[in-house]
Amino acid sequence: MSANDRAAPVLVLGGTSGARELAAILDGDPSVRPITSLAGRVADPGAVAGEVRTGGFGGATELARWIGEHGIAAVVDATHPFAAAISRNAAEACAAAGVPLVALRRPGWTAGPGDDWHDAADLADAAARIAGLGTRVLLAIGRQEAPAFAGVAGAWFLIRAIEAPDGTLPPHHQLLLARGPYALEDERRLLADHAIDLVVTKDSGGDATRGKLDAARERGIPVLVVRRPEAPGGAGITAVATAADAAAAVRAALVR
Repeated sequence: MSANDRAAPVLVLGGTSGARELAAILDGDPSVRPITSLAGRVADPGAVAGEVRTGGFGGATELARWIGEHGIAAVVDATHPFAAAISRNAAEACAAAGVPLVALRRPGWTAGPGDDWHDAADLADAAARIAGLGTRVLLAIGRQEAPAFAGVAGAWFLIRAIEAPDGTLPPHHQLLLARGPYALEDERRLLADHAIDLVVTKDSGGDATRGKLDAARERGIPVLVVRRPEAPGGAGITAVATAADAAAAVRAALVR
């Protein structure tokens, strides 16, 4: 039996920079065999250390079955803060399978002095609030959510995403395909070059995409922030804020 065969298999529900960082940490630990699961919605998700599987599981019941069939010792939910359905499925599946769940939840953003932020409960609420806040909008919410703004005819949108969105888009828009992190100086130039007077973003948290918020504050323009869905809780879930803390929580769970 090889050392890899003796290592504890840990499922990382990934797709984020934190998930990639965690996979790299766990891959360097001979007692752990990380298996990162990617939804497959992005053609080029970037390099990931360790094993990788692509595609969904088919819901909580099927995920629990997969966990059992593959002898998974622990699961880490390192998905995007807005991947609410996946997080719910992970919590239900781990409870059913009797395996520990570590939730890697990076802190959300907090407005500071000089920020002009406006809260939106969800994407539909954000689309309804565009009128009166701005007419030239940086839409930085990801490709899947862009069609939620298709009915907004009174504004021009600069839609930034890693890949081109599917579905109907706002009648007046320009696509900008790019992948973060985004430097503050680049964000300043972007807002100036396109005369942006409103930024729309999800409360993703982290430093990689915060530059647009700082640039908006400097220019004195409002930011419409879509707040996060409520994350699942429970006695079997250990919530942490960093990849290093997630790795430590995994190791602690494996020795119980």
